[in-house]
Amino acid sequence: MTGWTAAQTAVILVAVLAIFSAVVSASLAYTLNQLAVRRDRRATAFAEALAAVEDFAEMPYRIRRRRDSPDARHELGEELSRIQSRLAYHQALIQVEAAAVAPIYAALVRAAKVEAGGQIKDAWQKPAPATDAEMNIAVRYPRDEIDAARGTCVHAMRSALGRGCFRATQAALPTANSDPSP
Repeated sequence: MTGWTAAQTAVILVAVLAIFSAVVSASLAYTLNQLAVRRDRRATAFAEALAAVEDFAEMPYRIRRRRDSPDARHELGEELSRIQSRLAYHQALIQVEAAAVAPIYAALVRAAKVEAGGQIKDAWQKPAPATDAEMNIAVRYPRDEIDAARGTCVHAMRSALGRGCFRATQAALPTANSDPSP
């Protein structure tokens, strides 16, 4: 009977190292994939939360352009309730998903409710348009508070996603209804 040789030891070591590196590679790939999935889920949640705020901020325009009927008023009231519910849902979701962003998003929602809320009240006081020409609203509603809070919130969301850490700080882009920069 012959003894254990160096060649046999080398073959076993190579096999063990190959198995070990395969396990480490699979674990690393799984971990990185899970991190990417989590970041994508959070990015989607953040985008939907911002969309809910924009939907609320758009309501004064929708109300001003309403049809003059009880059904139209009812539909807009229902839509406003759905948006309020979505805002509350996203505030709770962000508290769970990104606690550091939650107070900043809450400040954005507050700014939208104060600024757009007053505009909604004003829009209900205006008569419904009777002609196509009256559908054009000559003066836009100001969004200074909403835009400032939105910029702060977007920055916090980017930080929570781990984006922007290696780039120069960039201001949030204006929305379609924002006042143009001077």
